[in-house]
Amino acid sequence: MIFQNYWFLILIPIALSFLFYAKVRSKGPTIRFSWGEFLKGFRNSFKLRLSRNIIFLRALAVVLIILAFCRPQSPLEETRVQTEGVDIVLAIDVSGSMLAEDFTIGLKRVNRLAAVKNVVEDFIEARKNDRIGMIVFASRAYTVCPLTLDYGWLLKNLERVKIGMVGDGTAIGLGISCALNRLKDVKAKEKVIILLTDGINNCGRISPLTAAEAARALRVKIYTIGAGTKGKVPFPTVGPFGNTVYKPIEIEIDEETLRKIASMTDAKYFRATDTKSLRKIYAEIDKMEKTFIEEKGYLEYKELFYIFLIPGLALLFLEIILRGTILKKIP
Repeated sequence: MIFQNYWFLILIPIALSFLFYAKVRSKGPTIRFSWGEFLKGFRNSFKLRLSRNIIFLRALAVVLIILAFCRPQSPLEETRVQTEGVDIVLAIDVSGSMLAEDFTIGLKRVNRLAAVKNVVEDFIEARKNDRIGMIVFASRAYTVCPLTLDYGWLLKNLERVKIGMVGDGTAIGLGISCALNRLKDVKAKEKVIILLTDGINNCGRISPLTAAEAARALRVKIYTIGAGTKGKVPFPTVGPFGNTVYKPIEIEIDEETLRKIASMTDAKYFRATDTKSLRKIYAEIDKMEKTFIEEKGYLEYKELFYIFLIPGLALLFLEIILRGTILKKIP
Protein backbone atom coordinates (compact mmCIF):
# COMPACT_ATOMS: atom_id res chain seq x y z
CA MET A 1 0.00 0.00 0.00
CA ILE A 2 1.21 3.48 -0.86
CA PHE A 3 -0.13 6.96 -0.16
CA GLN A 4 -0.65 9.28 -3.12
CA ASN A 5 -0.96 12.43 -0.98
CA TYR A 6 1.54 11.39 1.69
CA TRP A 7 2.14 14.97 2.79
CA PHE A 8 -1.25 14.84 4.56
CA LEU A 9 0.44 12.60 7.17
CA ILE A 10 1.97 15.68 8.77
CA LEU A 11 -1.54 16.63 9.93
CA ILE A 12 -1.74 13.59 12.26
CA PRO A 13 0.65 14.83 15.01
CA ILE A 14 -0.76 18.36 14.66
CA ALA A 15 -4.36 17.19 15.07
CA LEU A 16 -3.52 14.86 18.00
CA SER A 17 -1.57 17.59 19.79
CA PHE A 18 -4.50 19.96 19.43
CA LEU A 19 -7.00 17.37 20.73
CA PHE A 20 -5.01 16.45 23.82
CA TYR A 21 -4.16 20.07 24.56
CA ALA A 22 -7.87 20.88 24.46
CA LYS A 23 -8.50 17.91 26.77
CA VAL A 24 -5.99 19.13 29.34
CA ARG A 25 -7.29 22.68 29.24
CA SER A 26 -10.93 21.71 29.58
CA LYS A 27 -12.48 21.59 33.09
CA GLY A 28 -15.33 19.21 33.65
CA PRO A 29 -18.11 19.69 36.25
CA THR A 30 -16.97 18.87 39.83
CA ILE A 31 -18.42 18.63 43.32
CA ARG A 32 -16.32 19.67 46.32
CA PHE A 33 -16.38 17.57 49.48
CA SER A 34 -15.00 18.83 52.78
CA TRP A 35 -13.85 15.38 53.83
CA GLY A 36 -12.46 12.61 51.61
CA GLU A 37 -13.74 9.84 53.86
CA PHE A 38 -17.14 10.14 52.17
CA LEU A 39 -15.67 8.83 48.92
CA LYS A 40 -13.85 5.82 50.30
CA GLY A 41 -15.11 2.55 48.89
CA PHE A 42 -16.45 4.07 45.66
CA ARG A 43 -15.01 2.69 42.44
CA ASN A 44 -14.92 4.35 39.02
CA SER A 45 -17.79 3.05 36.92
CA PHE A 46 -17.40 1.96 33.29
CA LYS A 47 -19.41 4.99 32.23
CA LEU A 48 -17.03 7.28 34.09
CA ARG A 49 -13.94 5.63 32.64
CA LEU A 50 -15.47 5.83 29.15
CA SER A 51 -16.30 9.49 29.65
CA ARG A 52 -12.73 10.28 30.68
CA ASN A 53 -11.18 8.39 27.76
CA ILE A 54 -13.61 9.19 24.94
CA ILE A 55 -11.01 11.62 23.64
CA PHE A 56 -9.12 8.57 22.31
CA LEU A 57 -12.18 7.65 20.22
CA ARG A 58 -12.10 11.05 18.56
CA ALA A 59 -8.33 10.87 18.12
CA LEU A 60 -8.61 7.52 16.36
CA ALA A 61 -11.41 8.84 14.13
CA VAL A 62 -9.31 11.88 13.16
CA VAL A 63 -6.28 9.69 12.34
CA LEU A 64 -8.38 7.40 10.13
CA ILE A 65 -9.95 10.33 8.25
CA ILE A 66 -6.54 11.92 7.65
CA LEU A 67 -5.25 8.59 6.31
CA ALA A 68 -8.21 8.52 3.90
CA PHE A 69 -7.23 12.00 2.65
CA CYS A 70 -3.75 10.62 1.93
CA ARG A 71 -5.33 8.46 -0.85
CA PRO A 72 -4.04 5.02 0.05
CA GLN A 73 -3.64 2.87 -3.07
CA SER A 74 -2.74 -0.69 -3.85
CA PRO A 75 -0.73 -1.40 -7.06
CA LEU A 76 -2.43 -3.89 -9.35
CA GLU A 77 -0.11 -4.57 -12.28
CA GLU A 78 2.28 -2.92 -14.68
CA THR A 79 0.82 -2.19 -18.09
CA ARG A 80 2.11 -0.95 -21.42
CA VAL A 81 0.08 0.81 -24.09
CA GLN A 82 0.72 0.68 -27.81
CA THR A 83 -0.46 3.54 -29.98
CA GLU A 84 -0.05 4.40 -33.64
CA GLY A 85 1.64 7.70 -34.36
CA VAL A 86 0.72 8.49 -37.98
CA ASP A 87 -0.78 11.71 -39.32
CA ILE A 88 -2.47 11.19 -42.69
CA VAL A 89 -3.94 13.67 -45.15
CA LEU A 90 -6.17 12.29 -47.90
CA ALA A 91 -5.86 14.38 -51.08
CA ILE A 92 -8.67 13.61 -53.53
CA ASP A 93 -9.09 14.84 -57.09
CA VAL A 94 -12.59 16.26 -57.69
CA SER A 95 -12.10 17.50 -61.22
CA GLY A 96 -14.72 16.90 -63.90
CA SER A 97 -12.96 13.78 -65.25
CA MET A 98 -13.88 12.00 -62.00
CA LEU A 99 -17.43 11.76 -63.41
CA ALA A 100 -16.30 8.91 -65.69
CA GLU A 101 -18.29 5.79 -64.76
CA ASP A 102 -15.76 3.00 -65.11
CA PHE A 103 -16.06 1.74 -61.53
CA THR A 104 -18.72 -0.41 -59.89
CA ILE A 105 -20.05 -0.92 -56.38
CA GLY A 106 -21.72 -4.28 -56.22
CA LEU A 107 -23.46 -4.59 -59.58
CA LYS A 108 -24.08 -0.87 -59.96
CA ARG A 109 -21.90 1.29 -62.20
CA VAL A 110 -20.72 4.46 -60.44
CA ASN A 111 -18.40 7.33 -61.19
CA ARG A 112 -14.84 7.43 -59.94
CA LEU A 113 -15.48 9.80 -57.05
CA ALA A 114 -18.33 7.66 -55.68
CA ALA A 115 -16.04 4.61 -55.71
CA VAL A 116 -13.24 6.55 -54.04
CA LYS A 117 -15.55 7.85 -51.29
CA ASN A 118 -16.80 4.31 -50.64
CA VAL A 119 -13.27 2.93 -50.30
CA VAL A 120 -11.94 5.90 -48.30
CA GLU A 121 -14.79 5.47 -45.82
CA ASP A 122 -13.63 1.91 -45.12
CA PHE A 123 -10.02 3.11 -44.86
CA ILE A 124 -10.95 5.73 -42.25
CA GLU A 125 -12.97 3.25 -40.20
CA ALA A 126 -10.03 0.80 -40.21
CA ARG A 127 -7.70 3.30 -38.51
CA LYS A 128 -7.78 3.60 -34.74
CA ASN A 129 -5.35 6.08 -33.19
CA ASP A 130 -4.20 8.16 -36.15
CA ARG A 131 -5.14 11.71 -36.96
CA ILE A 132 -6.61 11.97 -40.44
CA GLY A 133 -7.35 15.07 -42.48
CA MET A 134 -8.77 15.58 -45.97
CA ILE A 135 -8.27 18.04 -48.81
CA VAL A 136 -9.77 18.10 -52.30
CA PHE A 137 -8.35 19.70 -55.39
CA ALA A 138 -9.26 20.53 -58.96
CA SER A 139 -8.28 23.96 -60.32
CA ARG A 140 -8.04 25.04 -56.66
CA ALA A 141 -7.39 23.18 -53.41
CA TYR A 142 -9.65 23.18 -50.37
CA THR A 143 -9.33 21.73 -46.86
CA VAL A 144 -12.41 19.62 -46.25
CA CYS A 145 -11.34 18.58 -42.75
CA PRO A 146 -8.17 19.33 -40.72
CA LEU A 147 -6.31 16.56 -38.92
CA THR A 148 -8.64 14.97 -36.39
CA LEU A 149 -9.29 11.86 -34.32
CA ASP A 150 -13.04 12.41 -34.63
CA TYR A 151 -13.67 9.95 -37.45
CA GLY A 152 -17.43 10.48 -37.29
CA TRP A 153 -16.98 14.16 -38.08
CA LEU A 154 -14.44 13.29 -40.79
CA LEU A 155 -16.91 10.92 -42.47
CA LYS A 156 -19.62 13.58 -42.40
CA ASN A 157 -17.25 15.94 -44.19
CA LEU A 158 -16.47 13.21 -46.71
CA GLU A 159 -20.18 13.03 -47.58
CA ARG A 160 -20.22 16.66 -48.77
CA VAL A 161 -17.31 16.18 -51.20
CA LYS A 162 -18.62 16.73 -54.74
CA ILE A 163 -17.20 17.07 -58.22
CA GLY A 164 -16.82 20.69 -59.27
CA MET A 165 -16.81 22.09 -55.71
CA VAL A 166 -13.42 23.75 -56.36
CA GLY A 167 -13.65 24.41 -60.10
CA ASP A 168 -12.41 22.19 -62.90
CA GLY A 169 -8.94 21.21 -64.01
CA THR A 170 -6.25 19.23 -62.20
CA ALA A 171 -3.75 21.12 -60.02
CA ILE A 172 -1.78 18.25 -58.50
CA GLY A 173 1.02 20.49 -57.23
CA LEU A 174 -1.46 22.78 -55.51
CA GLY A 175 -3.18 19.77 -53.92
CA ILE A 176 0.12 18.51 -52.50
CA SER A 177 0.96 21.99 -51.17
CA CYS A 178 -2.42 22.27 -49.45
CA ALA A 179 -1.91 18.88 -47.81
CA LEU A 180 1.62 19.86 -46.70
CA ASN A 181 0.23 22.95 -44.99
CA ARG A 182 -1.72 20.60 -42.76
CA LEU A 183 1.35 18.51 -41.90
CA LYS A 184 4.30 20.88 -41.77
CA ASP A 185 3.92 21.89 -38.11
CA VAL A 186 2.75 18.59 -36.59
CA LYS A 187 5.07 16.44 -34.47
CA ALA A 188 3.90 12.96 -35.46
CA LYS A 189 6.55 10.32 -36.03
CA GLU A 190 5.11 9.51 -39.45
CA LYS A 191 3.46 12.01 -41.83
CA VAL A 192 1.71 10.73 -44.93
CA ILE A 193 -0.24 12.10 -47.90
CA ILE A 194 -2.38 9.71 -49.95
CA LEU A 195 -2.97 11.51 -53.24
CA LEU A 196 -5.54 10.19 -55.71
CA THR A 197 -6.00 11.65 -59.17
CA ASP A 198 -7.23 10.54 -62.58
CA GLY A 199 -5.60 13.16 -64.77
CA ILE A 200 -2.62 15.27 -65.71
CA ASN A 201 -1.49 18.43 -63.95
CA ASN A 202 -2.88 21.17 -66.19
CA CYS A 203 -3.34 24.20 -63.93
CA GLY A 204 -2.00 25.81 -60.79
CA ARG A 205 1.24 27.73 -60.30
CA ILE A 206 3.00 24.98 -58.33
CA SER A 207 4.67 22.12 -60.17
CA PRO A 208 3.90 18.63 -58.77
CA LEU A 209 7.63 17.80 -58.56
CA THR A 210 8.39 21.10 -56.80
CA ALA A 211 5.71 20.26 -54.24
CA ALA A 212 7.21 16.77 -53.91
CA GLU A 213 10.61 18.34 -53.17
CA ALA A 214 9.02 20.31 -50.36
CA ALA A 215 7.40 17.13 -49.04
CA ARG A 216 10.75 15.35 -49.05
CA ALA A 217 12.31 18.24 -47.10
CA LEU A 218 9.53 17.95 -44.53
CA ARG A 219 9.90 14.14 -44.42
CA VAL A 220 6.36 13.58 -45.64
CA LYS A 221 5.63 10.47 -47.69
CA ILE A 222 3.28 10.82 -50.64
CA TYR A 223 1.54 7.66 -51.81
CA THR A 224 0.10 8.34 -55.24
CA ILE A 225 -2.84 6.56 -56.83
CA GLY A 226 -3.84 6.81 -60.47
CA ALA A 227 -7.57 6.04 -60.70
CA GLY A 228 -9.20 4.90 -63.91
CA THR A 229 -9.24 2.11 -66.47
CA LYS A 230 -6.98 2.29 -69.49
CA GLY A 231 -8.47 3.19 -72.83
CA LYS A 232 -11.86 4.76 -73.46
CA VAL A 233 -14.32 5.04 -70.58
CA PRO A 234 -18.06 5.88 -70.43
CA PHE A 235 -18.50 9.56 -69.64
CA PRO A 236 -21.98 11.00 -68.92
CA THR A 237 -23.15 13.93 -70.99
CA VAL A 238 -26.54 15.62 -71.50
CA GLY A 239 -28.38 14.43 -74.61
CA PRO A 240 -30.56 16.57 -76.92
CA PHE A 241 -33.67 15.78 -74.86
CA GLY A 242 -32.09 16.39 -71.45
CA ASN A 243 -31.37 12.74 -70.90
CA THR A 244 -28.00 11.27 -69.87
CA VAL A 245 -25.96 10.00 -72.75
CA TYR A 246 -22.67 8.16 -72.29
CA LYS A 247 -19.82 8.89 -74.66
CA PRO A 248 -16.63 6.86 -74.78
CA ILE A 249 -13.66 9.14 -74.07
CA GLU A 250 -10.06 8.52 -73.13
CA ILE A 251 -8.69 10.19 -70.00
CA GLU A 252 -4.93 10.25 -69.65
CA ILE A 253 -3.12 9.82 -66.34
CA ASP A 254 0.41 11.17 -65.90
CA GLU A 255 1.75 7.98 -64.33
CA GLU A 256 5.37 9.02 -64.82
CA THR A 257 4.95 12.13 -62.66
CA LEU A 258 2.99 10.21 -60.03
CA ARG A 259 5.77 7.60 -59.87
CA LYS A 260 8.39 10.33 -59.46
CA ILE A 261 6.41 12.00 -56.66
CA ALA A 262 6.14 8.71 -54.78
CA SER A 263 9.78 7.79 -55.39
CA MET A 264 11.07 11.18 -54.26
CA THR A 265 9.24 10.85 -50.92
CA ASP A 266 10.14 7.20 -50.25
CA ALA A 267 6.61 5.97 -50.97
CA LYS A 268 4.89 3.98 -53.75
CA TYR A 269 2.71 4.57 -56.79
CA PHE A 270 -0.41 2.48 -57.43
CA ARG A 271 -2.80 2.15 -60.36
CA ALA A 272 -6.45 1.45 -59.59
CA THR A 273 -8.48 0.26 -62.56
CA ASP A 274 -11.57 -0.85 -60.63
CA THR A 275 -13.11 -0.67 -57.17
CA LYS A 276 -11.56 -3.96 -56.08
CA SER A 277 -8.01 -2.87 -56.92
CA LEU A 278 -8.65 0.53 -55.32
CA ARG A 279 -9.73 -1.17 -52.10
CA LYS A 280 -6.60 -3.35 -52.13
CA ILE A 281 -4.40 -0.28 -52.59
CA TYR A 282 -5.82 1.52 -49.55
CA ALA A 283 -5.59 -1.73 -47.56
CA GLU A 284 -1.90 -2.07 -48.51
CA ILE A 285 -1.15 1.52 -47.52
CA ASP A 286 -3.03 0.91 -44.27
CA LYS A 287 -0.70 -1.99 -43.43
CA MET A 288 2.46 -0.14 -44.42
CA GLU A 289 1.69 2.99 -42.42
CA LYS A 290 1.14 1.57 -38.96
CA THR A 291 3.94 2.60 -36.63
CA PHE A 292 3.51 1.04 -33.21
CA ILE A 293 4.93 3.04 -30.32
CA GLU A 294 5.22 1.38 -26.92
CA GLU A 295 4.73 3.87 -24.15
CA LYS A 296 6.56 3.62 -20.84
CA GLY A 297 5.14 1.20 -18.32
CA TYR A 298 3.01 2.48 -15.51
CA LEU A 299 1.15 0.97 -12.58
CA GLU A 300 -2.58 0.71 -12.24
CA TYR A 301 -3.79 1.35 -8.71
CA LYS A 302 -6.83 0.43 -6.72
CA GLU A 303 -8.15 3.21 -4.47
CA LEU A 304 -8.34 2.15 -0.79
CA PHE A 305 -9.38 5.39 0.90
CA TYR A 306 -12.71 3.88 1.94
CA ILE A 307 -11.08 1.35 4.31
CA PHE A 308 -10.01 4.32 6.45
CA LEU A 309 -12.79 6.80 5.74
CA ILE A 310 -15.75 4.56 6.58
CA PRO A 311 -14.51 3.42 10.05
CA GLY A 312 -13.25 6.95 10.77
CA LEU A 313 -16.67 8.48 10.11
CA ALA A 314 -18.33 5.66 12.03
CA LEU A 315 -16.17 6.33 15.11
CA LEU A 316 -16.83 10.06 14.84
CA PHE A 317 -20.60 9.52 14.70
CA LEU A 318 -20.35 7.06 17.59
CA GLU A 319 -18.59 9.65 19.73
CA ILE A 320 -21.24 12.26 18.89
CA ILE A 321 -24.02 9.83 19.80
CA LEU A 322 -22.34 8.83 23.09
CA ARG A 323 -21.71 12.41 24.10
CA GLY A 324 -25.30 13.30 23.36
CA THR A 325 -26.83 10.33 25.22
CA ILE A 326 -25.30 8.20 27.95
CA LEU A 327 -22.19 10.38 28.40
CA LYS A 328 -24.04 13.65 28.35
CA LYS A 329 -22.85 15.94 31.11
CA ILE A 330 -25.34 17.88 33.19
CA PRO A 331 -23.79 20.91 34.95
